[in-house]
Amino acid sequence: MFRTLKSKVCVIILLLYGNSMASPGDSLRRKDYERAANYLAQGLQKYVYNTSLRPNWLEGDKFWFLEITSKGKTFFLADPVKKTRKAAFDHTKLAQALGKATGKSYDPDQLPFKTIRFSPDLKTLYFSAEKKSWAYTPASGKLSESTVEVADEPGQEGFMARRPRTPDIPSPDGKMVAFLKDHNLWVRDVSTKKETQLTTDGVKDFGYATDNAGWTNGDGAIISWSPDSRKIATFQQDQRHVKDMYLVTTNVGSPTLKSWKYPLPGDKEVILIHRVVIDVPTRKVVRLKVDPDPRRSSLSDNITDSGRLADVDWSPDGKELAFLSTSRDHKISRMRIADTETGDVREVFEETVPTYYESGVNAINWRYFPATNEILWYSERDNWGHLYLYDSRTGKLKNQVTKGNFVVARVTDIDEKSRRIWFTTAGMDPKNPYYQRYCRVDFDGKNFTDLTPATGTHQITWSPSKKYLIDTYSEPDVPQAFELRDADGNSLLALGKADISQLESETGWTPATPVRLKAADGKTDIYGLVYTPRHFEPGKKYPVINYIYPGPQGGSVRSWGFSTVSGDNRALAELGFIVVAIEGTSNPYRSKSYHDMNYGNMGENTLPDQIAGIKQLAQQFPIDLDKVGIWGHSGGGFATAAAMFKYPDFYKVGISESGNHDNRNYEDDWGERYNGLLENADYEAQANPTYAKNLKGKLMLAHGMMDNNVPPYNTLLVVEALQKANKDFDLVIFPSATHGFGPYSNYMMRLRWDYFVRHLKGLTPPKEFDMGAYLSRMGR
Repeated sequence: MFRTLKSKVCVIILLLYGNSMASPGDSLRRKDYERAANYLAQGLQKYVYNTSLRPNWLEGDKFWFLEITSKGKTFFLADPVKKTRKAAFDHTKLAQALGKATGKSYDPDQLPFKTIRFSPDLKTLYFSAEKKSWAYTPASGKLSESTVEVADEPGQEGFMARRPRTPDIPSPDGKMVAFLKDHNLWVRDVSTKKETQLTTDGVKDFGYATDNAGWTNGDGAIISWSPDSRKIATFQQDQRHVKDMYLVTTNVGSPTLKSWKYPLPGDKEVILIHRVVIDVPTRKVVRLKVDPDPRRSSLSDNITDSGRLADVDWSPDGKELAFLSTSRDHKISRMRIADTETGDVREVFEETVPTYYESGVNAINWRYFPATNEILWYSERDNWGHLYLYDSRTGKLKNQVTKGNFVVARVTDIDEKSRRIWFTTAGMDPKNPYYQRYCRVDFDGKNFTDLTPATGTHQITWSPSKKYLIDTYSEPDVPQAFELRDADGNSLLALGKADISQLESETGWTPATPVRLKAADGKTDIYGLVYTPRHFEPGKKYPVINYIYPGPQGGSVRSWGFSTVSGDNRALAELGFIVVAIEGTSNPYRSKSYHDMNYGNMGENTLPDQIAGIKQLAQQFPIDLDKVGIWGHSGGGFATAAAMFKYPDFYKVGISESGNHDNRNYEDDWGERYNGLLENADYEAQANPTYAKNLKGKLMLAHGMMDNNVPPYNTLLVVEALQKANKDFDLVIFPSATHGFGPYSNYMMRLRWDYFVRHLKGLTPPKEFDMGAYLSRMGR
């Protein structure tokens, strides 16, 4: 078996001390790295306060919340009806009362608890301190011991409570859990622990509810429970004829060969799913009367949505199941409705797209309304992602629900009685199209309302009655603000802001600078963030590092909200670089034509946009265009090597991590979605090994040998091409690491810093700086 995996094994001597080595006097010291590391999350988070507001709801939509600033902690009580925000109690008096009861002294701004509980009449509050429970009456100042238990930390009583990850999928009524055993689906009664086998004919590679997409897999069952907890929608996954992927462990003694089903673009056989509905009480398996579907969804290159079966929607009584079938190349999506008793399937409508169909941005946005025989549909047919209402009986369009030059990103709430829809949008903020807002509209397209009109990107929390919402919004360079609004978006009350005063005063931290640039076509607006050293030396130009993730499902800017860090971009700037992250064309949250700009040519990797953007930034910032570096991970690793091979006179230093360098060797659904089927696109022309001979600069390749997402032979093919071309390069192999490098991430970060310092700045880095140990000490 191992002979079939035979390949050339080469020992690569890392050329870390090449021609660009600086003289001993031209070096960075350990304290320079420590100073830069202080600008990672572990070093900055202790200086940032109050970046989120967690409401604890009371009767009548009142709520209390804890505000923690650099000055201390304050409990507030807010009343939406009265539009008031006031201290929940007199903190000084409570501190005195608690001190009298315990014999200790307490700072009113640092009370020894973080959560409270109110009595229904709000006249008494309860808390835990000094291993006791207490009751306090603010009106009288009376404090006494109590039997009412209160959690020590917010969130331990249900709000954002952490639940252990489990392969068991609970039913809506909480009485059963579904799970996999021996390729078959089972249920367990939560109270009696009795286990019942639902399917019996599941076998290896033709099992039920299988969680394997090739690039990702797990032990959990992929299912959808009916609302009444009586039925389960799932599938029997046929991967019997799909080719295997292999990895080999590195260990003392005989290695272990890991193999699993992993289809590739162009394979004749890919994973297929045979749809079934299971009646749990009778254990009857009803096969839907349709041909098996390719394992595809309208959301991503997987068929799960938040861990559940994607693209299905039940009728309340479980008698009907609406589902979406997606073609192998994502161009055709068919809306269907199944009778779950007979397995009969009715075709409702289909949508065909020249490139690929998506039902939203990071969310599936279609819904089935059996009570009114309607389907809410998502389409980009007018060049923008919008909602449409269809008749589920005739398949005819009733009306377009949303219109305009913006994108509906995620449907968050629907009220069928009032016939209203709530959703997030992108493209409505004139300052930045990536800023997201929350909006509302009626089913008929009327009464469109922007609920969060303030500048910035927004998140909201509804009150229990949904009469009010808490709006949290920020920008990359503007910290979070919290505002109470009514259900129509009218501002009622300012609730507070994030506190970064200590961050600025203690560290000298400065935010990234948002920029708007022109893409390579000279017309299209693109956006990005620039991280600069805190202190510019007059007349000096700085080397630039281009952090890249080309998408097309996401981009280089990890978040358009406020954050003190983004990976190690800020830390690299502290080492004397200007770091840029640019959202190139072909990424989401924009128009369909924008998202499709690189369709069929993922090998472009937004690099023309990156180069055009950096040249424009050189007119605003002291950038040395003769010293441009680039790095990225996964798709960013693919882009980095492509940059070094295709634009060798612009990019001088590159670090390519875990790259999918030839999409013929990465999972089928990725390339076939964004490039098209193998026979319709020139995959070889996009593959990095094709251009490896053009390398001129310094390139480091890194990969984990147990990477089951992007298999390591993607990088090894580049290695082989570079060797055949007689090129010098550096290779870092992590024998036991998976895609993200896991425990070796800090080591990789240090190597990345060293590489840029040595080859872009021409300086010698401190020898073997222990990033992990330093960050560990910082976090204590």
